[in-house]
Formats: sequence, C-alpha cells, structure tokens
Amino acid sequence: MPDRKTVAAGDPAPPATLVIFGGAGDLSRRLLTPALVNLTRDGLIGDALDIVVVSRGADEGIQTQLEEHLDLGDRAIKAAWARRRKRVSYVQGDFDDAQTYADLAKRMADEANVAFYLATSASFFGTIAEQLAKAGMLEQKRGFRRLVVEKPFGHDLASAKALNKTLLGVMDETQIYRIDHFLGKETVQNIMVARFGNAFMEAVWNSRYVDHVEITAAETVDVGTRGAFYDATGAMRDMVPNHLFQLLAMVGMEPPNSFGAEAVRNEKAKLLDAVRVPTAAEARKQAVRGRYTAGSAGGRKVGAYLQAEDVAKDSKTETYVALKLLVDSWRWAGVPFYLRTGKALAARDTEIVIQFKRNALAMFRNADIAKIPPNKLIIQIQPNEGIDLQFVAKKPGPVVDTAEVSMDFRYKDAFDLGQRTGYETLLYDVLIGDQSLFQRADMVERGWAIVQPILRQWAKDGAPEDYEPGSAGPASADALMARDDRTWHPID
Repeated sequence: MPDRKTVAAGDPAPPATLVIFGGAGDLSRRLLTPALVNLTRDGLIGDALDIVVVSRGADEGIQTQLEEHLDLGDRAIKAAWARRRKRVSYVQGDFDDAQTYADLAKRMADEANVAFYLATSASFFGTIAEQLAKAGMLEQKRGFRRLVVEKPFGHDLASAKALNKTLLGVMDETQIYRIDHFLGKETVQNIMVARFGNAFMEAVWNSRYVDHVEITAAETVDVGTRGAFYDATGAMRDMVPNHLFQLLAMVGMEPPNSFGAEAVRNEKAKLLDAVRVPTAAEARKQAVRGRYTAGSAGGRKVGAYLQAEDVAKDSKTETYVALKLLVDSWRWAGVPFYLRTGKALAARDTEIVIQFKRNALAMFRNADIAKIPPNKLIIQIQPNEGIDLQFVAKKPGPVVDTAEVSMDFRYKDAFDLGQRTGYETLLYDVLIGDQSLFQRADMVERGWAIVQPILRQWAKDGAPEDYEPGSAGPASADALMARDDRTWHPID
C-alpha cells in the first residue's frame, strides 16, 4: 500500500509512534527532543505520540538524558515536556542484532502509524532498514510506516546508489524521508514564498537581470572532537551535495504547478539535472579546496586541522570548498553559481546573494561607474534570519552623487520565532506525510554525480591549500572569482 499524507498541514499530527535509533545520542538530546517539545507546546502533536528510543547502552534514565537541552524554566516548555516525558520508552540492543528487532516488533505489534528515525552512524542505515523489513515492521497494513534517514547519504555516487538500492528494495520511495536540517529553517522555506509570492522578484529572477548567484555556508567553529568523522568526510561530502545543492535547487527551480510534494520535488530535480557536470579540466579550474592552519576564529584559538584529535597526520581532507557551477537552462544560461563552505572562517554566515547586472548608467556621465555598486538581494539564512535589498540612492546635497543603501527585513522583528531547532517543520512533515522538504533518490544521486569529477580529481592532486582561521578562506577562492572579474560578498 503506498504511503499517503494523513492530515492537512496545520492540523495536529495523527496518533503515531516515533522510534529513534540512536535516540540516546547528541542529535536526539540537542535537536530532536526540543523540537518535539516545541511541537507539543504549539498543539501540532498531541498526547498520542509515543517515543521509543533504541540504543545499545543501558537505560540509565532515558527521560532525564533527553531533557538535557530543554529550557524547563519556561512554563510552557515544562508543561509540554511533562506530557511528552511519560510517553517515552526504551529498547536496548545492537542495531545489527536480529533480537533487537524481534523485541521492537513485539512493542510495535498494536501500533498503526510508525516512523523510524535513523539518528545513527551512516554505516547502519542499510542494516537497520533490512532488519526492519525482515521483522515485518515496514509493511503498511493499518497505517503508515516511514523511515527518516539523516545525512550523509553515501560518500560518493556509487555508495549513494547502493544505499538507495537497499532502501528501495524493502520499501517504497513514498516511505523514505531523506532529511536535510537546512530545509527546516524558516528562511530557507521562505525562498519559494519570496520568489513566487512577489511579482517583482520573479520578474527579474533570470539571466536577463541576474549577473551571478553566491551561496555561502561559513562557520567559525573548527572540527573539534569530530576529527574521525570529518577526516573521512571533508567539507565537500559534508555540505555540498546535500545542503548547498538543496539551496541551489530552491533558488534556481522553475515555478511548480502547486506546493504539493511531488510538484516541488520535480522542479528541484529538473534544476539539478540542468547543472553542468564539470569536465576534468573544469574540475581543476573551477573547484577550490582549503584547510585551516593554527590561529583564531570566532574569538577563540584554533589549532591547525592536521593537529586535531583523530585526524591523520598525512590527511588530504579539505575543510573549505569553493565551486563555480553553470546551469544549462533558459532561465540561467550564462549565469554562474558560486558555492562555498568552510570551517574556522571569519564569521558564522549562511546566505544566498543574488547579484544583479549593472545598469548602463549613461545619465551619470561624470560618475565613476565602476564605483557604483550593483543591486543585491541577500537572503540571510543564519544567523539573523532575514532578507536585505541593496540598491543605489542619491546622497544628500546639490551634487548628484550615489551611495549604496539597504532595506532590511529581520524575522525576529516581525515574528515571534521562539527557541526552535530547525527540526520542528521536518518532524511534523514526517508525521503528516508531506515529503516536500525531503530529497528523492534521483536528487541525491544527481548531487553526487555533479561533484564526482571533482572528488576524482582531488584524489589525484596534492594537499588542500592552507588558509588562516578567521579569514574568508584560501587565496585561490578569491582568484576563482577574480578570473571572472567578480568578488565574493563579504563573510560577516
């Protein structure tokens, strides 16, 4: 039986059980539990939601562990957690042990609607799905069975295809929710509303008016204690085929015929299909990788990446990536998309910059046209979520001279955002059966196909280029833009 959306958006989610594999871990404590409590407080999930934690460790007060990051001084949060807390239970067992699933199946025997959340190492994704299928827990008899998969979804094109094959061998695509927490952010979701809900924006959202697009995800933090994971992953695999490509798809997609899940995902998939896969020569020229040295970033000292715990001394893993990509579509022909992401940079800054073409400005004959800045639309995703429009105005005085000014909108000034983790929307959508913000198998594989030539080239090349912590990245990233007579929007 195919999965079906169970309720309308905005209505309370139906009674269900959320099974969290690895639910005693950091992701569950820091993000998932607070999100579930927020949804409870907001009336979007009721008392008939059970939470079952599956973990290898002993049950040492799982409820107490899960409340670690809750603001229990807030009366509404405390009341919502009191309702959730009593519906939390625990199943102990290894993820590759059939007995774990036999025990879980007994627990699930009378449950109609169940969502399984894989908050585990990626190496267990396929194993858990196959074990759930063997235990008969993915069969949709009286309700839904859904599987939520965290990133990384594979580490290259071959592994992504293999994982998709495993999952689709035991369940239908409509049951699989490949989660990307970036898409749970209000500002990301507002990209489509801003574009398609405002006639003046969509009118100029094309190659006739847009010079180029920048997508940045910068962090001040270093790899910290995640050296083992990061050294096997790197900035490209960690951020680009998932987070940044999803932002690219939302910025570049054509208008869907509705905001239904398949209509939206079809347009995203078409956009990704239109991204030109780099040749070997383009992979060398249009992709930059860097690695931070010792210094300071975000107001604290940062040790060199190669000295981080669990990082190989001869590592060639990158902590910074910058790319130039082209989209072969009518809307974006000739408009380059520049993507960059990195750790230990000048500021925490995730944003999309739409830079428009310069006007001819023939009327300003005595002005230095090069000094008159082009218009920019800046969608700030984090922190300080909002939208800025930078344009030119006349300076006061008798002489006609120009200055760049900005119109700023900040979400926190207009709306009460509360303390949200970004997972609220995604968890709610899983429970109501809305896949709009989740990747499909073809989208995942296309993302890996685009970066695969670059990964292949980097495997042959030497080490990444060094850059200082607290900077904007390696010099080659600036050179990438300079070759096109452009500069990056500052990271701030």
